[in-house]
Amino acid sequence: MISSLNNYNPAFLGLLVQSPLLCNGFISSKPLGLPPTEERNPKLATLFASSTQKDSATTLLALDNDGEEDEIVVTVDRAPCFDGVCESTPVDGDVAAFLTDTHACDHDNGKDKESSPSDENDAVGEAMLRLGTMTGPTVWSEFGRLSQEYDVANLGQGFPDWLPPDFAVEALVSATIDSTKQSPHQYTRTAGHPNLVKQLARRYSKHMHRTIDPMNEVAVTVGASQALYLCLQTLVKPGDEVILFEPFFDLYQNQIKLAGGTPVYVPLTFVPYTEDTGEVSGGEWVLEPEKLEQAISPKTRAIILNSPHNPTGKVFNLSEMKHIAENVIAAGPQCVVISDEVYKYIVHSSPPQEELLGVESSCPGHIHFASLPGMWDRTITVSSAGKTFSATGWQVGWCVGPSNLISPVHQLEALARTLPKADEPYEGYDSYYEYLNSKYRRKRDLLGKGLKEAGFAIPDYDRTPGGGFFIFARITPELRRALPAERMGPEYTKNPAAPGGEARLDWALCQWMAEEKGVLCIPSSPFFSRERAMEGASDEFIRVAFCKTDETIESAARALMGVRSKKELIGSSLVETSAE
Repeated sequence: MISSLNNYNPAFLGLLVQSPLLCNGFISSKPLGLPPTEERNPKLATLFASSTQKDSATTLLALDNDGEEDEIVVTVDRAPCFDGVCESTPVDGDVAAFLTDTHACDHDNGKDKESSPSDENDAVGEAMLRLGTMTGPTVWSEFGRLSQEYDVANLGQGFPDWLPPDFAVEALVSATIDSTKQSPHQYTRTAGHPNLVKQLARRYSKHMHRTIDPMNEVAVTVGASQALYLCLQTLVKPGDEVILFEPFFDLYQNQIKLAGGTPVYVPLTFVPYTEDTGEVSGGEWVLEPEKLEQAISPKTRAIILNSPHNPTGKVFNLSEMKHIAENVIAAGPQCVVISDEVYKYIVHSSPPQEELLGVESSCPGHIHFASLPGMWDRTITVSSAGKTFSATGWQVGWCVGPSNLISPVHQLEALARTLPKADEPYEGYDSYYEYLNSKYRRKRDLLGKGLKEAGFAIPDYDRTPGGGFFIFARITPELRRALPAERMGPEYTKNPAAPGGEARLDWALCQWMAEEKGVLCIPSSPFFSRERAMEGASDEFIRVAFCKTDETIESAARALMGVRSKKELIGSSLVETSAE
């Protein structure tokens, strides 16, 4: 990474890499140790990162006018990684203090100068004022650090740990070596390469049971995250409200704030199967219509619907979607739905037939919200290739909807060559999509067995529809008792990465399992609003990913067996022995 030392501003770098729009970046762990500008050659001095990383840190070197390398600082990756691998550590006190102190460094003369609160606000842009100076660690940086420091079976980050299918890789290689006049290496239309938008329009015409105009109703983006960002930026103005179903993927919240909007939370209700016997069971997350009705107002600009749902795995059923559609209309003509459907091909437990639309679906078990009566004109559908083709690093996303809601964005050619091949027979299945669903169903059951044996309560997928590749596991009293008491003491619970700076039961259990038991999962509290997390709404749940190799899942299952006291069945009696 190259950056001029001229006008070097560590506060700016700190704010920049903490932006939820970025997935990679760096910040000096000791930014004030850099030489003042005037001590370096302003024309030749440059800052760059060496290619060698040690202990999640990168050595930064400076080239002076004599061409010699001077080691000047050690950096660590501070960028929040949303469901990705982070080699990160929390922001240290020096950086955090610098970014929030009312004394700023004057790099014009190398001296400190007094600044007022208004000067401090002037130092950052409107986006950062809306977000607040989020310079501290996050759940992703914290648990990314744990995954690097400890030998763990990583069931935390939501990305597959295997290669994309061969036909997808071959399509990528084919696109990169294409030397024809139609090769994808030069500028193309900003809303997406013609080949790709035509393929997407063809597919979504089947999904939506209508003809999609590839040039006006499809836009290609840098991943689904950018599609969501662009949707909110084009829809929302300051004062607008955007409804989130809670728990929610944490990226949504800050993207709403970046656009100037206000998140309004509609909590999903967890309904246990039964607890009459005193046993803590799994259950279902349901949308109560009256809670949505109470949240709707003339200020409601958008509703973000994520089905299948991250983090719970919930598949919204037809009646719930109809309630959402009714409230969209009730809110007024300004209200639209942003339907995040990145897991549409991974419905591993399909809803009953009566809860589907009654028409043949190209994504079995999934309902495209825009296909509901009257909802095409009120919906932007967002998706991506990453989850479906196990290629999250490709960062290929798109949005589909009426032309008045679609904004022009970026493009990629390789996917256009991949999509038709996915419909062909694959590994003994009628299509790649059938193979994918079967693969994830098997992995879900493999992990679910390990979670149940370790004492967690999980959904019964014979009675509860499920999608995506996460299990939202419930913490039982037995597991609470297994957690050492000191883990709920102030030494561990005061954690700046946790909501409100307080690590509650879900966080404490996940941290203990990573540090002491060799398995990494993600606490549920970051998927809730801060207020609800502090009230304890997320205490009982953790998110566990099964988009991993069988070897990783089996290793995690063995590690999970060490979390609680082992119970061995001898004859007809249970004998409890310590797992320590």
